[in-house]
Amino acid sequence: MRHIAIVGSGPAGYYSAEAAQKKFGEDVCVDILDRLPVPFGLIRTGVAPDHQSIKAVSRRYEKTNTGDNVRFVGNVTVGEDVSVAELQQLYDAVILATGAPLDRALDIPGSDLPGVIGSAAFVGWYNGHPDFKDLDPPLDARSVAIIGNGNVALDVARILAKTENELVGSDIVGHALEGLKHSRVERITFLGRRGPHQIAMTPKELGELGHLERARPVVEADDFPDIGDDAMLEPGMRKSVTHLRNFQILAADAQHKPIEIAFDFFAMPVEIQGDGRVERLIVEKTELDKDLRSIATGERYELDCQMVISCIGYRTPPIEGVPYEHGRGRFPNSDGRILPGLYCVGWAKRGPSGTIGTNKPDGFGVVEMIAEDIGENSRKTGRQGLDSLLVKRGVETVTFRDWKKIEEAEISRARAGSPREKFTDIADMIAARKA
Repeated sequence: MRHIAIVGSGPAGYYSAEAAQKKFGEDVCVDILDRLPVPFGLIRTGVAPDHQSIKAVSRRYEKTNTGDNVRFVGNVTVGEDVSVAELQQLYDAVILATGAPLDRALDIPGSDLPGVIGSAAFVGWYNGHPDFKDLDPPLDARSVAIIGNGNVALDVARILAKTENELVGSDIVGHALEGLKHSRVERITFLGRRGPHQIAMTPKELGELGHLERARPVVEADDFPDIGDDAMLEPGMRKSVTHLRNFQILAADAQHKPIEIAFDFFAMPVEIQGDGRVERLIVEKTELDKDLRSIATGERYELDCQMVISCIGYRTPPIEGVPYEHGRGRFPNSDGRILPGLYCVGWAKRGPSGTIGTNKPDGFGVVEMIAEDIGENSRKTGRQGLDSLLVKRGVETVTFRDWKKIEEAEISRARAGSPREKFTDIADMIAARKA
């Protein structure tokens, strides 16, 4: 019997567990550890609440838990309740699938002012992550600046701009829905260092902005290169740029919509100013060099705003005893191998890039590596040894069966039209599994 521990129950973790099942059959015992009492990581607390079709991938992960050889072990913090070194003593292989849940720092003056929020925090707030339930973003802001030109920036803007009616059917948590109902936001501005041809927003998500009930996207015609240059773009990018061009053309027909979502291209934030809270953003214009890198022009202007949401990327948290690349915010690895017996997958391996599905080849690849490394015979105690250790330390673990009870309670709490009302407090999650 081979014993594998996976740290993190998001997509990368579950794809790795699925790969282990398919590779080793019944000759493997997999424990998926998570610090929260609930599984699925990014699917639960990262994917936008109005994108329920994407969240449905969790049904695939549930199937992985139907066999006795894969187990969810929730409410266990690796690095505190049990160390990576101890896991390595207990298991033949330890896979770090911790994702990248921390915001990349916005390293400009004024970034510590009240009203400056990282996207991990803001997304966690409206998705019900226990770490961010008390965030209290300043929704009295008339103008919001969103730094970044990727899909997370789109999610943030869309949630800010949607009406309560448009959020029916989503699983946005109650405290966020209530706060957004009283929002005073009138203008949302995306800031990106480069231009429309370098945008990182994908076509489907970008196209949604053109169908919002009370918000209209605005793009300046002067920001576009010659339309003939669009032909040189790859198809997905070309579709995104077509959306942007259509926004620019159709803006006049949407003047009746009260919220403006503006695209400010060739714009580099250099300083956030305000007396006790955010009041303005100092922006420097950029241009592209021959390698399409943005360079500062020296020309600056002020952008009035009362909240700044930074969507510039994420980083993996370091874990004691594990090598860490501070510059790249991930674990150093060679195709997923960190050290003998220690591996990583997903964003912990690659950094924050790729889609949910990108994690699948990571998981299957690292399991092939593990098969080569550990052979067929094991003298490790695995699950039995972990349980004994956690009992001695008084750690109250949560099983997948417990999670299903928590889920049932969340479904029973749901408002009309919503699939669930998430618990945002860990103690409430623990209590629900005992009810």
